[in-house]
Amino acid sequence: MDGAGVRRFGLGLIPWVGAILLWYAVRWSGFVNTSLIPAPHQVAAKFVELLTKEGLLIDIFASTRRVFFGVSLGILVAVPVGFLLGWYRPARTFADPMINFFRALPPIALIPLVIVYFGVDELAKLVILFYASFFSGVIVMYEGVSQITPLYIRVAQTLGANQTEIFRKVIIPLTVPHILTALRVALGVAWATLVASELIAAQRGLGAMIQNASTYFLLDVIYVGIICIGLIALIMDMILRKITARLLVWQDRAIA
Repeated sequence: MDGAGVRRFGLGLIPWVGAILLWYAVRWSGFVNTSLIPAPHQVAAKFVELLTKEGLLIDIFASTRRVFFGVSLGILVAVPVGFLLGWYRPARTFADPMINFFRALPPIALIPLVIVYFGVDELAKLVILFYASFFSGVIVMYEGVSQITPLYIRVAQTLGANQTEIFRKVIIPLTVPHILTALRVALGVAWATLVASELIAAQRGLGAMIQNASTYFLLDVIYVGIICIGLIALIMDMILRKITARLLVWQDRAIA
């Protein structure tokens, strides 16, 4: 790791160290009952215990699998729908009010209906995650596509490109950044919706673990679940950012 890499790593580490110090400070301040805030080292010890004895890896795998399939299916549908809405103004005028109506509905409010129509199995959980991913992804997608400047298309036409070549060599490359952005946004929304989706009779998963721990007031387990969700979401987002950087090497960046 070169000097710049070490500097970036150090800058990225400072907020985490500050958060842990603040956590200890709040706990020791006396303003909050210490029984209500487990110390960071206690949460770390509980994490190790759950990892080795209580099947935490199974919960992590169950939640990650649900998010992966929910986001994949949501983006698979959101990309063509978002492209259609962004590229064709009449389609956007027709569907925009309904898209925004459903986007504003919190997924947790739909749980009773999802249970009625899809039961309490894995399909119901995927429907909730699909719903959250689709509407967040389609908004990003069609807003991005609608802002593509026609200049690139006119230049390609001037150079003699036909419609197929324009779509393949101009439109698709210009939409790739928006697809990746939609994927990142949908991934974040899906992890934020995970606990709601696992309210539907889930036996395993981080959301189910948090819900069960809240029943018995196991605050350290709740903290472990929350931190695991955040860390996994962060790791997946970092992977997506690396993929984005490799796929979009041609794109100019204002900030290094």
